[in-house]
Amino acid sequence: MINQERVIGQFVELVQIDSETKHERQIADYLKNKFSELGLDVVEDASQAETGHGAGNLIATLKATEGVTVDPFLFTCHMDTVTPGKGIKPVIGEDGWIRSDGTTILGADDKAGIAVLLETIQTINDQHLPHGEIQFVISVGEESSLRGARALESKYVRAKFGLAIDTNGEVGTICVGAPTQAKVEIEIFGKAAHAGVNPEDGISAIQVAGKAIARMNLGRLDHETTANIGKFEGGGATNIVPDHAKLYGEARSMSQAKVDKQLLEMKEALESVCQAFGARGEFHSEVLYRAFHISDDEPVLKLARKAAAALNLSGKTFVSGGGSDANVFNSLGIPTVNLAIGYEDIHTTKERIKKDDIIKTTEFVLEIIRQSLS
Repeated sequence: MINQERVIGQFVELVQIDSETKHERQIADYLKNKFSELGLDVVEDASQAETGHGAGNLIATLKATEGVTVDPFLFTCHMDTVTPGKGIKPVIGEDGWIRSDGTTILGADDKAGIAVLLETIQTINDQHLPHGEIQFVISVGEESSLRGARALESKYVRAKFGLAIDTNGEVGTICVGAPTQAKVEIEIFGKAAHAGVNPEDGISAIQVAGKAIARMNLGRLDHETTANIGKFEGGGATNIVPDHAKLYGEARSMSQAKVDKQLLEMKEALESVCQAFGARGEFHSEVLYRAFHISDDEPVLKLARKAAAALNLSGKTFVSGGGSDANVFNSLGIPTVNLAIGYEDIHTTKERIKKDDIIKTTEFVLEIIRQSLS
């Protein structure tokens, strides 16, 4: 039913458009034109002023077939990629896998999803398939902690439920939950001194930082909670006791109470070490997005499972350890699941996806649209 060669060609074209996060202008303009050519009403929201990214989010609306009155719903993907994502050269192997040439990521995360949606619309148009109102929300800045979706002008969204196409896993499996993420920034202020002449007069901010980290419970804390210190800044010349250090980290959990507890314990570890060394510490945390969990009786999940069953796909559900724009849509009161698309090794130069998985995901999305009418 779908044009397999066309959807793979569309994917290959998309990944060759540079769109590292914060630099989405070129891909946004391409997609605006593409959606317009396919007959959709397209709006670019004003979120760019808030996010500082290269473009705003796109909301493209496919009007319902005359006489169809089902609830409107949405599909969502993101247009940005991680680095290194400039000058991507996709390679289609004889084994059916699509990879980059090894010097960059591939960008299947999430341009495979966008290719699926464009082919879905093209197929609907070509075959005059009936459908309700469907919105396609293509966000910027997903790779920057969901920055675009968090700034989305929701006044443009009429959908009652949603389906993201942006997670790893076997096509036909469905992500029904993902954790809260809180970012952490820690600053430590010590006292400079000459490291060879009078080090005892100094307070090493780096030493304090190391001691504080050692007191923090990090890594896998339980089946639904993690914490990490991922970046360190500080110091200068080796002959100076460093008076400043900065740490960047995060905490995640399906439980908000556990996130709050972890943040408090990290702060207390900092404060106790600073007090012992006579240093000063500042602890800042911010919840970037909140956890969601879709119950078995939620209509969007029932619809996705029904479509999966019609195609002999598994329809199995899982909870992810990473966030996606689905977190944001759920926080906006739009129940949203995340459909697996099969990409592997994302955020690395080994990223890859099977041609067949792009094709199967397109068939899955079309089946969801068909089943939404029944």
